[in-house]
Amino acid sequence: MRLRRRRFIPSCSSRRRVDEDDIFWTQRKDDDKLAWSQNSAQVTSDLLQCFSNAMVGPRSWIGGLFNNKLFGGGKTLDSSFTPVQEARLQKLQERMDIPFDETRLDHRASLLALWKICFPNVRLSGFISEQWKEMGWQGCNPATDFRGCGFVSLENLLFFARSYPACFFRLLFKKGGKRADWEYPFAVAGINVSFMLIQMLDMSTGKPKGRTGIHFARLLGEDENAFDVLFCVAFAMMDAQWLAMKASYMEFNDVLRTTRIQLERELCLEDVKRISDIPAYNLLFR
Repeated sequence: MRLRRRRFIPSCSSRRRVDEDDIFWTQRKDDDKLAWSQNSAQVTSDLLQCFSNAMVGPRSWIGGLFNNKLFGGGKTLDSSFTPVQEARLQKLQERMDIPFDETRLDHRASLLALWKICFPNVRLSGFISEQWKEMGWQGCNPATDFRGCGFVSLENLLFFARSYPACFFRLLFKKGGKRADWEYPFAVAGINVSFMLIQMLDMSTGKPKGRTGIHFARLLGEDENAFDVLFCVAFAMMDAQWLAMKASYMEFNDVLRTTRIQLERELCLEDVKRISDIPAYNLLFR
């Protein structure tokens, strides 16, 4: 079976009209513009820096986008967690500390398992292969794309594929809405979503101190898989935002930034007691 090659090159073509969530997400986009209008100069500077490095190498999609100055970091809050919340938070942070290691058999097996889920009827020619680009990796060896996040991002993708397969395949094969000629690469976008969540939830600095991270830690006490489910919600939200903004390749960072702002708002709603209470959770079942 010959797979159709997706092209990951910025396009200068005009945007097309979208037919999914246009009114809803456009309103959210207008609200988001107000939220970071005071930081517009810094946002523009950071975006230009990200875009200038967009084609440099495997880590070019990851990292510099999420500067705490852009989001204020939130106020330092007094926090106290239950033993269950503490234990699950520590376990999650330990997961985040594991780098992807292509020499480990279990890591290679997980990556190959993801391929089999995505393309069950296509034989992979080897661990290093041009075929990986069909899933949205930037090169022939997916291991190079994990340098900015780690093994947890692969676990997130596998969880998404196994728990919400209909939504997973809709995003993988870009089935929803009218799309740009130059789409975001699926797998690398997933790594970016994982990295965005780690930063947003303040998971890399010990106990979370910001409002969003503290609230999430309490949700983690209700559901041990809260981070993986939140990843699925965030990915689906990012894709919906992509369509609503009529975005193309070079606007990915802009879309992800807006997604983070909206996700923080929904995660901190007073009536959110579980990840499934987030309004965007419904995007997983469309």
